[in-house]
Amino acid sequence: MTTELRVLDPLEWDRWYGVLELAFGGVAEAPEERELYRDLTEFDRFIGAWDGGLCVGTAGAFTFRLTVPGGASVPAAGVTMVSVAGTHRRRGILTSMMRRQLDDVRSWGEPLALLTASEPEIYGRFGYGAATYAAHATIDRSRVRLTVPEGTDGVALRVTSLEEGLKAAEAVYAKLVPGRPGMLARRPGWERQALLDPPGDRAGASPRMCVLAERDGEVVGYAHYAIKPDWSFAGPDGSVSVHQLAGLDAVAEAALWRFLCSVDLTVKVKIHSRPVDDAWQHLVSEVRRCEPTLREGLFVRLVEVGAALEARTYQAPVDVVFEVADAFCPWNEGRWRLTGDAKGATCVRTSDAADLALSVRELGAAYLGGTSLASLAAAGRVRELRDGALLEASVAFGSPVAPWLPHGF
Repeated sequence: MTTELRVLDPLEWDRWYGVLELAFGGVAEAPEERELYRDLTEFDRFIGAWDGGLCVGTAGAFTFRLTVPGGASVPAAGVTMVSVAGTHRRRGILTSMMRRQLDDVRSWGEPLALLTASEPEIYGRFGYGAATYAAHATIDRSRVRLTVPEGTDGVALRVTSLEEGLKAAEAVYAKLVPGRPGMLARRPGWERQALLDPPGDRAGASPRMCVLAERDGEVVGYAHYAIKPDWSFAGPDGSVSVHQLAGLDAVAEAALWRFLCSVDLTVKVKIHSRPVDDAWQHLVSEVRRCEPTLREGLFVRLVEVGAALEARTYQAPVDVVFEVADAFCPWNEGRWRLTGDAKGATCVRTSDAADLALSVRELGAAYLGGTSLASLAAAGRVRELRDGALLEASVAFGSPVAPWLPHGF
């Protein structure tokens, strides 16, 4: 069989997207969701695998800018909509699409590739490492008490529709983007993603609503949430699902959490995909009763090792030589000397002896500061070749704020 890879033609999008839907279970998306992602598709950055007139594989790469430690906004390719038809598995189609895509990303001058993974095991062999994690939890109001900081009563709250609150919410989001690694600067059109709320996806919950937090007439925070009514023999047993929440300061965030934990006729607040260092954990009386769980969020792949490591800063001085293995992108293989601190960094090829040996996957996992090189070494995935180098690099690569991906793509 000969499979052709080619850039996606807008006239072929419906067939192409149908292959993707089938690969993810065959349930058609709501028309408004399908329309949004067609509008967001950057056709010159999306490819299809074709067996004659039959589409058998899909892949794309959105244009993003990613916040990295130090606050810089770095060009990155958001790998998305990857699938292979079940009839054409084990024929090298996925590998050929990943090969083409990373070559393209390099030619576009983007030092990073990013993805979220439905099956994470697949992407490690292509050099992607889990760089952010998301926390999920349920606050049981009958067992957990909330304590808020002084000044919370000075925040006014106003419930509105998603559409009416969108401009103010986006302004809050934009102010927060530089402060946390892993966040994506919203490009035009992506604000519409927050408005997606197909009735068929609500599972008995209300339409999503927005609550704005205001101080002195200025919006300082917002939350998107939905209420799912329920009743037991003992009385109301409803729940609140938190889909987005952001505040410009601790008091604004606390006011939003207190509001969500006091919605009438509800007893639980379900928290979805939050930063692992999120403030709610310090507002509740007992974290254990909220049963927090973790899940991988953003997977990062260094397409150009030197440029990527130079794009971020380091929280402590570092001068180490990495021996990097990268069979899939051989231009990254070899020794790289990273020298940097909180003001900036350089990363260049060197013939000096290596201090640490690892693959590009481990560099991707540690890149945003949320995964420690020392923890990867404890799992045998990083080797220390010079005494002290592991501690030096682990401290330098860290971030005082946990990296977090705020939304999927």
